[in-house]
Amino acid sequence: MTSSGRRLFVHATNVHTGGGQSLLNALLQSLPTDSGVVALLDTRMETPDTLPHNLEVKRVKPSVWQRLKAEWWLAKRVKQNDIVLCFGNLPPLFQLHGRAVVFVQNRYLIDRISLENFPFKTRMRLKVERYWFFWKAGNAHAFIVQSPSMQTILKSLGRVGCKPVYVFPFVKTSQGYQRALELANHEEVAHDFIYVASGEPHKNHRRLIEAWCLLAHDGLFPSLRLTLDTKVHADLCIWIDKKKRQFGLNLQNLGVQPHEQIKHLYTQARALIYPSTFESFGLPLIEARQAGLAVIASELDFVRDVLDPEQVFDPRSPVSIARAVKRFLGSDEKALPLLNGTEFMKSLLEKCD
Repeated sequence: MTSSGRRLFVHATNVHTGGGQSLLNALLQSLPTDSGVVALLDTRMETPDTLPHNLEVKRVKPSVWQRLKAEWWLAKRVKQNDIVLCFGNLPPLFQLHGRAVVFVQNRYLIDRISLENFPFKTRMRLKVERYWFFWKAGNAHAFIVQSPSMQTILKSLGRVGCKPVYVFPFVKTSQGYQRALELANHEEVAHDFIYVASGEPHKNHRRLIEAWCLLAHDGLFPSLRLTLDTKVHADLCIWIDKKKRQFGLNLQNLGVQPHEQIKHLYTQARALIYPSTFESFGLPLIEARQAGLAVIASELDFVRDVLDPEQVFDPRSPVSIARAVKRFLGSDEKALPLLNGTEFMKSLLEKCD
C-alpha cells in the first residue's frame, strides 16, 4: 500500500459492538502510516483516543438512508488503485473502481441455517443482508474469513465464483495462543465454568442449562457464569432464572462485560464451556487458551479449527454436555448393570410378579 496515490478505505458502517468492535479497534490502531486511510464508521462506534495521524474518519448514522448514502459516497471516492476493506460482512452495494475485499464474520449470512428462532425484526434484517451478500458478491474482488470451516462454507455455496477466499485468523492479540493446554493450575478459582456469549439461538444456552439441571439431579452443582444482556435477551434470562430456582443451580449471569473484564474472568475460572452450535471463528476459544484456560466444547469443525479441547460433547444433547462436565470434574459415570441370560430372565419374571 505504498504505491503513489493509493488509499485504503475501511468500510465498517454496521459495526459498533461486541467482538466486531474489538477487532475493528485493533485494526484502526494498526493502519499503515505511509498512505491515506479513510474509515467509514457508525456514529455509535467508540474508538481509542489515539489513532494514526493519517486516518480520516467519516461517521455514518445508523439508518438505512444514511448507510445507502455512504455506499454512494464510497463509489464516488474510490479510485482505480485504492483498496476497500469491507469490514461489516457485506460487499459494496455499487461496483467500485478500486479493489474491494470483504471480511466475513457472520456465518448466518453465508450458511443455510434457519432463522426462525430470531425475533421478527432480526430475522428480516438477516434475510435482507443474506440477499445483499449474494446479490452483490460480484462487486468484491476477494473475501477474508477467520477459519478453514468458513472458507469451505463460503466456497461450497458457489456464489463467489473463482474469487479467492483467504483465511486470516484475525484476533486482537496473537500472543499466548496454543492448540492444546500445557499447564493448568486451578487450585484457587472463583468458579468452575464460564460461558462468554450473547443470547442468540445458536449459542445454545437452553441446552447448557438443561445439562446443569441434569447435573443437579445427580447431586452435582458446578458453578457457572454467563454474560447475557438481560434486556436484549429477557425471555432467555427469565427462563434461566426459573431453572436456577427450581433446581438450585449454582449459576450467575454477570451481564455484558467489557473486554478487559472478560479477560480477568478467565483467570478466575477452571474452564470455558462452549456449547455453541456454529461460529464463524469462536473468539472466546482463542482468548480462553491465551489465558491458559481449559476448554470443554462442541465436537464441531469450528472448534477443531482453532484448538483441541480437553473435553467435547454433542451440543444437541444436554446429556452429552452433562457427561463432558462430569468427565472434566472427575466424576465417573456408573457402569451399565449388564445382565446375562439367567439374570435377564430373573429380572423379567420379578417385574411381572
